[in-house]
Order: sequence, then C-alpha cells, then structure tokens
Amino acid sequence: MTRRLRVLAIGVLLMACAGVGHRFPADRVPDLAPGSTTQSDVIGMFGQPWRTGLDDGLVTWTHARYGWSLFGGSSATDLVTRFDDRGVLVSFSFNTTENQAPRE
Repeated sequence: MTRRLRVLAIGVLLMACAGVGHRFPADRVPDLAPGSTTQSDVIGMFGQPWRTGLDDGLVTWTHARYGWSLFGGSSATDLVTRFDDRGVLVSFSFNTTENQAPRE
C-alpha cells in the first residue's frame, strides 16, 4: 500500500506542472535587425518557430515558452517576428515574465 501511495504522490506532483512551446535563446533577441535579418537568420538564432501565422498580411512567427506550476506560479517568454514578402524582418516584439532584459 505504501508503494502505491508514493507512486500516486509522484504522479500528482508531475501533473502539477505544465508547459507549451519550446525554450529559445532570449539573449539573442538584440541581434535581430529589422530590414536585414532574414527568416533563415531567425531559424539559425532561435530554431523553428513554435507557431506561425499572419499579422496585417505579414508572415508572423512565434517562438515561445509558457509554463505553469501548481506550486511555483507561471512563466512566459515569447518572441514574435514579422516578415515581408521577401522573408526579411519588418518588426518584432519580445516579452517575458523572467527577471531578464535583453541587452541593448
């Protein structure tokens, strides 16, 4: 009976955490240069986007990691990049709840 309780307790603790997306190197955000960074550059810096879409006709990629924990709160880090029809970066936005700010 004790073993079953331990297994159950471990299972409950593992289920108390959840996350979506994938980690990416947020310290590379300042390397983005609208007008010259390409989609290939972004993949080289951050990997494949977690989500893709359109924003006012611009191709939009999202690199993100969102996490929730029953005991530790939540965390979120996301980078949204927007590209013109040539695949060149037009603009980006970066947001995080972590105690980090990208260098300028």
